Amino acid sequence: MSIRPILAATFVLLSVFAAHAQQASAPPAANGTQPAVRGNGDAAGATATFVPPSSAASPGAVASQAQQPAKASPDAAPRKPITRVTSGNGSLPNESGQLYREYDISPYTARITTTKRPEQAIVDWILRETGYETWHGEPLAILSAGAKTLRVYHTQQVQSAVAEIVDRFNSTDADTQAFSLRVITVDSPNWRIRVQRLLNPVQVQTPGTQAWLLEKEAAAALLAELRRRSDYREHNSPQLLVNNGQPTVVSATRGRNYVRNVKLRADAWPGFEPDAAIVDEGFTLEFTPLLSLDGKAIDAAIRCDIDQVERMIPVTLNVPTTVAPRQSTKIDVPQMVHFRFHERFRWPVDRILIVGMGVIPVPVPGEAKPLVPGLPLPISNGPPRAELLLVVESRGKATPQTPQVSSGISPTSGYYRAR
Repeated sequence: MSIRPILAATFVLLSVFAAHAQQASAPPAANGTQPAVRGNGDAAGATATFVPPSSAASPGAVASQAQQPAKASPDAAPRKPITRVTSGNGSLPNESGQLYREYDISPYTARITTTKRPEQAIVDWILRETGYETWHGEPLAILSAGAKTLRVYHTQQVQSAVAEIVDRFNSTDADTQAFSLRVITVDSPNWRIRVQRLLNPVQVQTPGTQAWLLEKEAAAALLAELRRRSDYREHNSPQLLVNNGQPTVVSATRGRNYVRNVKLRADAWPGFEPDAAIVDEGFTLEFTPLLSLDGKAIDAAIRCDIDQVERMIPVTLNVPTTVAPRQSTKIDVPQMVHFRFHERFRWPVDRILIVGMGVIPVPVPGEAKPLVPGLPLPISNGPPRAELLLVVESRGKATPQTPQVSSGISPTSGYYRAR
């Protein structure tokens, strides 16, 4: 019998006893657990990965630590910027001869009590008049408005344009004005045949639209001719009191409820929960006028947005459960059409502006009642279409007796709101 196996076995036993003695003499961990060492790879090329005691004690702790975002230490060094930033030379650049001016706008803002920030209208009109890019490029420009002061840094040419706009707002002759806005729909655009001689076209930018300027006598004759048609509908839009330069919005919208999705729920019958949503349809008309200094002309921005749900497209989804493996349910996908119009017009106060939006969607809020009194319900299954005409007339400076809204549409109606 060879002695070599006996010596090898004795060496292994001595190594095991030494390892146990070293582990017993080591200090215990704070939480009473021993550090764990995990092997990575096979026995021939194994590499050890140290796992802290807290991680070794709780399964899945490594994964949770990897998911948590790293938090910056308060003592960590600040982020080193990539972009070079300087404080300049202590003065604003004026290579193009820019000038700094402060305009007193308190005479205007003190009169306006219907909005929290009336000065925003001044900024909006300056951007309309001078162009958005004028203030966001070269040369350096500043446009800032507070409750009482408008601060501007720009060239002399732009300062002159700003001064004129501010004067138009501060002028007491341009206080609250009365305007008549008529919203008319005609099923067929052939109304032009009999009134073509009365129309004086003006330029518009929106494709598919037209605009005309008429004298009051010609406008009265045109409206009388339109009223003879069986497809004529006038929606009795409100007569508005408009603060000079401030936007006024008339809208008629409603929400349509539908189920857009389902959520699977094993704890609820019948195994799913419908995900309900609301889609709005209707029209919104925004009118923002600004009188000239002499009060003889009107600048107005007109915006019209129409959203219509043409139909709800049904989709059947399978929602099987253990009790009903062939169960299904229906959701809806709205098929919508949108119309957007945004133009700016300038015309004499003694003329009447008529804007033809073209044959566009006519929103209908319900099966049994129209969106606006007088609006016809569609007879066919297709979505309703009609040509929309907007008639704008200035009634001069408003008086205390001027009504806010005419009797055609009640401001408390469920489908009407004005602001």
